[in-house]
Amino acid sequence: MDQKERMLAGLPYKAWLDGLSEEREACQRLIYEFNTTQPVERREKLPAILKKLLGKTGKRIWIEPPFHCDYGWNIEVGENFGANYNLTVLDVGKVTIGDNVMFAPNVSLYTAGHPIHPESRNSGYEYGIPITIGNNVWIGGSVSVLPGVTIGDNCVIGAGSVVTRDIPPNSVAAGNPCRVLRTITEADRKFYFKDREFDVTDY
Repeated sequence: MDQKERMLAGLPYKAWLDGLSEEREACQRLIYEFNTTQPVERREKLPAILKKLLGKTGKRIWIEPPFHCDYGWNIEVGENFGANYNLTVLDVGKVTIGDNVMFAPNVSLYTAGHPIHPESRNSGYEYGIPITIGNNVWIGGSVSVLPGVTIGDNCVIGAGSVVTRDIPPNSVAAGNPCRVLRTITEADRKFYFKDREFDVTDY
């Protein structure tokens, strides 16, 4: 088993061996093109670059530059995905994102990690554990999602949260560490912000 195979299996691996450095460099070239595209060209060029960069996408995808990731091909996003400025995805482990998912600015998904013990850490071995985000999820600004986390369908993750464990479907969750505050119910449908009710009917 080479180092890339070990990485994809969630085993300790060394990131500079067996072509992994070259794969990250290829990703960085596309990321550079993405992040330096002129504003007048973005609507046309950015989705095309993302479809080339990422492992799988829906037809509709938008990420506001700047965006950073390690490999790109280890990220899958569903239909109607949107991310605001400064999305960072360390995708040494698989990242799977469902349909109708929105990220606010400064969201970070970290599948990557290093051993706790200093001697183990200094060996150069690291690891990647997959992150999975379900359908219809909204992740607030400056949220960090750590290795191995699954966020269920229809969740809202409050700004500034550090998500260290799985979040069940239909949850409003926030904090550091992130914890479930309440369940989303049908009663929430009529409100757009806290106790402010919609004054329109086409939603």
